[in-house]
Amino acid sequence: MKVGDLSIPESVKQVIINSGITELYPPQEEAIRAGALEEKNLILASPTASGKTLIAELCALKHILEKDGKILYLTPLRALASEKYEEFKKYTVIRKKSGRRVTVGISTGDYDSNDRWLEKFDIIVTTNEKADSLLRHRTHWMNEISLVVADEVHLLNDAERGPTLEVVLARLMQINPDAQLLALSATVKNAEEAAEWLKAGSITTKWRPVVLKEGVVLQDEAHFKDGDAFKIEKPSKNPAINLALHIIQSGGQALIFAATRKNSVSLAKKAAASMATRLSKPMKRSLTRIAEQVLSTGERTRISELLAELVQHGTAFHHAGLGGRHRKIIEDAFRDGKIKVITATPTLAFGVNLPARMVIIHDYRRYEAGYGYYPIKVLEYKQMAGRAGRPRYDKIGEALLIAKTEDERDYLMENYVLSETERIWSKLAVERILRSHVLATIAADFARTEQGIYDFFDRTFYAHQYGSDAIKGVIVKILKFLYDEKMIEINGENVSATRFGRRVSELYIDPISGVMIRDALLSRAPKLTDISFLHMIAHTPDMSPRLRPYSSEIEQLALFVDEHQDEFMLEVPDEWVDRIAYENFLGEAKLASVLGAWIEETTEDDTIGKFRVQPGDLYRLISTARWLLYASHELASLFGHKDLLRNLAELTERVKKGVKMELLPLVRLEGIGRVRARILHDSGLKTIKDIKRAPLEKLTNLPLIGPKVAKKIKEQVGGFVKSKEWEKLKKEKSLEQQALTKY
Repeated sequence: MKVGDLSIPESVKQVIINSGITELYPPQEEAIRAGALEEKNLILASPTASGKTLIAELCALKHILEKDGKILYLTPLRALASEKYEEFKKYTVIRKKSGRRVTVGISTGDYDSNDRWLEKFDIIVTTNEKADSLLRHRTHWMNEISLVVADEVHLLNDAERGPTLEVVLARLMQINPDAQLLALSATVKNAEEAAEWLKAGSITTKWRPVVLKEGVVLQDEAHFKDGDAFKIEKPSKNPAINLALHIIQSGGQALIFAATRKNSVSLAKKAAASMATRLSKPMKRSLTRIAEQVLSTGERTRISELLAELVQHGTAFHHAGLGGRHRKIIEDAFRDGKIKVITATPTLAFGVNLPARMVIIHDYRRYEAGYGYYPIKVLEYKQMAGRAGRPRYDKIGEALLIAKTEDERDYLMENYVLSETERIWSKLAVERILRSHVLATIAADFARTEQGIYDFFDRTFYAHQYGSDAIKGVIVKILKFLYDEKMIEINGENVSATRFGRRVSELYIDPISGVMIRDALLSRAPKLTDISFLHMIAHTPDMSPRLRPYSSEIEQLALFVDEHQDEFMLEVPDEWVDRIAYENFLGEAKLASVLGAWIEETTEDDTIGKFRVQPGDLYRLISTARWLLYASHELASLFGHKDLLRNLAELTERVKKGVKMELLPLVRLEGIGRVRARILHDSGLKTIKDIKRAPLEKLTNLPLIGPKVAKKIKEQVGGFVKSKEWEKLKKEKSLEQQALTKY
């Protein structure tokens, strides 16, 4: 089927043809024939790179240009949302009637907002959690949606992400029964069952634009399921490294999946050691520039230094411990063909689109605290293997598992390579997960009676799979908890949320977190300090990531707890009565210590060294802490604790910026982070007035503040910069730079 033959506006056809696509892939053609462009609901389950997103784009543009529709595009991850946002931006087509261009908006954060500004966009890209938050705020433009695209819908099977997606889809079907629903998925065994729930047609295909060869490697020999085999040289003792070097020699790139962050870093180091003689001089120069970019992005830490060193050898590691900006640098360099080997944890398989000629699964088992090692599911293996083969570059992609023995080789071939993916099952009916969604159903007036609540959850995938009564018992238990904690009121048959319950739901926190914060603010600590509030939020179930105290830290953390005993809002468990509760408390104390060090301006590198927490985890910790402190401030206001509001507001801002109180006025300036703010303050520029009065030259002579930053600061504070002074300063700095370069 040719693009030119599609029943879509000519302007859209032109954009697609100009991008190099003139003919549809078989799965895309099937979707068109199944009525995707006729507003029929559809699940399209096909492998990575088989063109699912193009179908979503065609449906979206047809809705907008022909029916003035509004599109909601759901993704499970922020990185994926950003990727889809960029893809949609290429459609700068114009409506014939209004002459207005098609617009795209994105929102992935700030869960206490209805984001009214989004209504002006035609296509709105969000994460599942953000969409859930918008529904809780009863954002009115949600009622105008004519097409919902749910990406990676197989994640319904994921215990953490799946329930939110499930509830969002059920809610959207409730408020927009006539909207078209397009669900995109990897190949799953029971796509038809999910399609029945969504009242959709179903297309399942294994077709890929690049042939995927799957197999297993034992020592120096790779065996594929189609009977092919080849031998590899063994310059290294590690077969994964040998495979990577093998594919690099033929002009390809390798993506190695490891079970843990530690293993991914170790493999990257081994790969780097073998790459020295395999890089040309021009390539080495390019890699040096990328390494410099890594070092100049964010605070310099031992992790960024290690990453930069590996990048110079054409390798890199990629895991959740890396900061987002560093991950993007690595991803872009890999797409550009500069970095030859990425070693990653499996989270990459569910995230951004990053294909490679060869995918190597180094570990097929995962470690989980309390459970030990367990084999991954076939679906997870297929997600990783699906990254093999770059469309438009490769004819074949190869995915290989590593075996240590002949028995293991046979096991891997039978249980992964030759196996079908598992059925996806709803994970909604777990009290910890369902609690927040039951409260939201009441607080946002999606149901006003107990029967109405049951009726809504009867619309879910869980009820479709297990029957209506299966979830009812859990809901009854949750309703009792919400009533006992004064989050809901019952008046005859009517159920409604209290101000407390409604606010907790809007704040997008677990009802138990809301109860903990309410009770802590009421009881208080004998001595209120920053540690009091930081430990309070660390104790809530919403705090993530949790920090486990290492055995070498136990004594030091126990001393910390003893020293701050009067500052905790919660009673310290007796270590001799309940050792597990005591160690959990120490973990919370560690988390409070990390945040305490952050707001006292401890450097990232010192934080990594002292607490063994990595940049990516630190950023997520800061983001979560900031949100929980904001929620605490809102609940303190709700319950009339006026004396706490200033403390909580200032602490929220300090956690967000990572500074002592004295720097708060300075870090509010755009382009001024904690490091530059400290430089300004210590040079005597302690206030906005000081900066306004200071000569431009004084600013430019400070470390990390060049002419551009100085000018930007001056403009923000209302300081006047004479054009002659500015030109003179630029010229002087340029001459200085030339002199340094010559030297």
